[in-house]
Amino acid sequence: MKLIVGLGNPGDRFDGTRHNAGFETIDILADELNVKLNNAKFHSQFGYTNYNGDKLYLMKPMTYMNESGIAIREFMAYYKLDIKDLIVIVDDIDISFATIRIKKSGSAGTHNGLKSIVYQLNDDKFTRVKLGVGNKPEHFDLADFVLSRYSKEEKVDIEKTYKNAAKACLCILDKGEDYAMNMYNGK
Repeated sequence: MKLIVGLGNPGDRFDGTRHNAGFETIDILADELNVKLNNAKFHSQFGYTNYNGDKLYLMKPMTYMNESGIAIREFMAYYKLDIKDLIVIVDDIDISFATIRIKKSGSAGTHNGLKSIVYQLNDDKFTRVKLGVGNKPEHFDLADFVLSRYSKEEKVDIEKTYKNAAKACLCILDKGEDYAMNMYNGK
């Protein structure tokens, strides 16, 4: 059993913001795999399918970003998932815009969603698919920047990145993190 979680904030006012990169990518995966995210439990919306002979869950935590770990902890405890069965899709302001960086583990850095997950799971050894959403301009507050929307020009590139991130997640399941890192990191 595997769990892919896309981080974001619930509610229409956050649709299309940089912080919802994980939600956007989960929606693409759900469409590609014909998964309905119609289960509401564990402070989340989730759905599942069979993929490569294994059950694959897709999840969007319905807490705000800084409490994302609650939904993941509850889900993983209920289904008795190992930390290695978790893939988290997350926005990142510290990598180049419209690029992907897959990491097998690591600190949460400044990302409150990742901080919450590491805190709730008491472990940082889960796979992350980080999406470059742009570097914060000097005059912007960090919260204002990650809750901002893309320009028309940026939107074209970031939508391609979301699609590639969905492919990268499936590549991780099919061929492992190392192969996926070689294929998708920096792209």
